[in-house]
Amino acid sequence: MKATIALVIATLLWACNYIVGGIAVQTLSPVELTWLRWLLACVPLLILAQVVERPNWASVLRHWPRLLLLAALGVGGYNLLLYTALQFTTPQSASLINAANPAVMVVLAAVLLRERIGWRGIVGLALGLVGVLLIITDGALAFVLTRTPNAGDVLMVGAIVVWSLYTIVGRGLPVPPITATAVQGTFVAVLLAPVALASGVRWPAGCAGQRGALASGVRWPADAAIGWAVIFIAIFPSIGSYVLWNAALKSIPPGRAGLFLNLITVFTVIIAVVLGAQLTTPQLVGGVIVFAGVALSTGTRRGPSPASRSGATEREHARARLPRPSPK
Repeated sequence: MKATIALVIATLLWACNYIVGGIAVQTLSPVELTWLRWLLACVPLLILAQVVERPNWASVLRHWPRLLLLAALGVGGYNLLLYTALQFTTPQSASLINAANPAVMVVLAAVLLRERIGWRGIVGLALGLVGVLLIITDGALAFVLTRTPNAGDVLMVGAIVVWSLYTIVGRGLPVPPITATAVQGTFVAVLLAPVALASGVRWPAGCAGQRGALASGVRWPADAAIGWAVIFIAIFPSIGSYVLWNAALKSIPPGRAGLFLNLITVFTVIIAVVLGAQLTTPQLVGGVIVFAGVALSTGTRRGPSPASRSGATEREHARARLPRPSPK
């Protein structure tokens, strides 16, 4: 029961990243928000990794090239695309598109890893594509080739492709999950620093002279709401969710825990609607179709052979070792 509650809270906090991130990018650029998020989160994550997982750091650092690639894809790339998307689209639309991620992952695994996709995967992908197109075109499927889609929705499609690549590259990484997240977050904080310092924070008009410096060229937001938004994202989606998720995985199988990730979309839509956002009929229908496609493409076939079951279990444990984003 405690593990289930931990998974629910973890997905709720990841959903809040969409809502709070959508607010923060109205003042901060995606680069600045991503950098501040991991700058604040990396040290607490490194401490937590040492306390909870007690990794062999020399062994961990031997995998630095792969960790660096994973940082560029999932921790840096995904978040940059997500926060940029939130400048042009709504959190609920972004989260509905993100729900298609498992189906995209199945296809990329088939293309890159030669995994069998089967008819379920093909039909699930087709359903997911139709659902995403409904969301992107706001129901105007007939104009998909002539109508210019929302830039944020297109960027969100790119984000789920990047996250799927991140998941595939990270399969079987022999590094504990919190440790992997901490190292990747540190890489992002270090590598984005020059870009963030060069760009500086975009401040609200009239706030000059009312802000304290973080570093040359970057200053903490004078708007208290934006400052608290950054702190919230750094503490809860970046640290809290990962700790709760990995604590729950000690007693809940990875495959079953993965089903809880669909709650991110559910929570995001509910929070957005409670805050006054409107969910259009195409978004609602498209979201349902996306979920149906994911359920079909990732569903378990009846009567798996012992060998295939062993392989599936190995893949589930490999996925469990991956950090779950903000996204997510």
